[in-house]
Amino acid sequence: MGDSLEKTKSILSVDTCVDWRGRPCNSNKHGGMGAAAFVLGLQAFEMMAIAAVGNNLITYVYSEMHFPLSKAANVVTNFVGTVFLLSLLGGFLSDSYLGSFRTMLIFGFIELSGFTVLTVQAHYPGLRPAACEMGRSGEGDECEEAKGYKALMFFSALYLVALGSGCLKPNIISHGADQFQKQDPTQFKKLSTFFNCAYFAFCTGELIALTLLVWVQTHSGMDLGFGVSTAAMLLALISLLSGTSFFRNNPPRGSIFTPIAQVFVAAFTKRKQICPSNSEMLHGSHNGVVKLLHTDNFRFLDKACIKSEETRAGTREESPWKLCTVTQVEQVKIILSVVPIFACTIIFNTILAQLQTFSVQQGASMNTTLTNSFQIPPASLQSIPYLILIFLVPLYETAFVPLARRLTATDSGITPLQRVGTGLFVATFSMVSAALVEQKRRHSSNLSILWIAPQFVIFGISELFTAVGLVEFFYKQSVEGMQSFLTAMTYCSYSFGFYLSSLLVSVVNKVSRGESGGGWLSHNDLNKDRLDLFYWLLAGLSLVNFFNYLFWANRYSQLVAP
Repeated sequence: MGDSLEKTKSILSVDTCVDWRGRPCNSNKHGGMGAAAFVLGLQAFEMMAIAAVGNNLITYVYSEMHFPLSKAANVVTNFVGTVFLLSLLGGFLSDSYLGSFRTMLIFGFIELSGFTVLTVQAHYPGLRPAACEMGRSGEGDECEEAKGYKALMFFSALYLVALGSGCLKPNIISHGADQFQKQDPTQFKKLSTFFNCAYFAFCTGELIALTLLVWVQTHSGMDLGFGVSTAAMLLALISLLSGTSFFRNNPPRGSIFTPIAQVFVAAFTKRKQICPSNSEMLHGSHNGVVKLLHTDNFRFLDKACIKSEETRAGTREESPWKLCTVTQVEQVKIILSVVPIFACTIIFNTILAQLQTFSVQQGASMNTTLTNSFQIPPASLQSIPYLILIFLVPLYETAFVPLARRLTATDSGITPLQRVGTGLFVATFSMVSAALVEQKRRHSSNLSILWIAPQFVIFGISELFTAVGLVEFFYKQSVEGMQSFLTAMTYCSYSFGFYLSSLLVSVVNKVSRGESGGGWLSHNDLNKDRLDLFYWLLAGLSLVNFFNYLFWANRYSQLVAP
């Protein structure tokens, strides 16, 4: 599973990056870790802002907007799923028309406007439904659900945040990575270090959101909590703007989908022709910017590069929808080759979904008291992986990478594919731990909540490998003009993982339904449900997924070999 960057790409002939005025970059002034530091600031503050809202949103939707609990839960899951799916839009706009810096600037202010509207609505009671009143029977509360302009204001603000954050996420990573010149081996070696630093910034922002900002929301009101998120987003934009004169910017190259569509159309049009045995006879690249070496995988696409007799004779030029370059075809091959790698991370994010849902419920049914005056909120257990990662990421960079580098002669210690595989394997044991603890909890009346900490710790370790390795892999496999879009694919894995979790729960309940009519997870009572069996199922799926990943990763390494 070697690093395919050196195997499939030739060195760029020229540096096409420009500064914020559109002038060619100066290597002494633009780029490097100094410029990337401003992007890391954006990463930390933006994550702090969005995570503080997302992790406690259900409380606001249920308590202040008075949506029913089931509907409130759907509001939250739809919001999270939309954020990650919109990353594809951000990647497309960046690579095709705007460039990463302009995309971040535009959608950063859109996200800021969403936080501002949320803060205003949370502060003024007249913009929210009236407080609940005691029911006529004297039992329970009668609450008016947010409707009309109040609901419109809330959902408009919420999806402004989703639009801004979703379009920001892939560009933060790709723009930061763009600060390291591919032509300079010394700078390019630092790329893996940047990905580790970006993940450290992500964990820092997430940890502060899950602890300090959620505490502010709980004890000082959601209006102040949303206000702190607004301030954090403002600091994120200030960090981005402060690096304007130091950034290396890749100019957009037009629609990224048109060249891809041309390859499939041209290959289908010439499907009956026979590919030449000598790849040098295929139509080569004439753009002079990026040249990809020809590979033998997906040979049917090579037919898009076959010249007609008239073209070879120089009597007629073929349409780009009938004749494509080798670069175009190889770009499509790269996309097709990485799709199975992407698919193998969906189960990984399905496990993450359990830690944010069932494991929190698991903790709520346990003894949360540590001392007479201190109790652990079950939701705060989600901060454990990030607390661990705050220490593990620097240790990985300063200790593990140098040691592994001596053994593997790889600049990043281990390749991105090896890093992803390690994380997928470790994630299995998170579910094994969860299943064993759930079995123990079912037979213990006063089990401490600290027993479920190991499953969060183990998953945090696995995330250090998988999440960072996947982003690095996708960025390095992309060619000029597609970095942001391919990076955005990594965020879609989160959405698919959460959607698969919901589907899996429904399927499991249907398949495991017995004579009583209830499935493993259908009783809304963990003492009656069989969450332990569901966790064992996920552990088995995770292990199978790991071996499936080994097959595709090995196949990918063979396909990209020269």
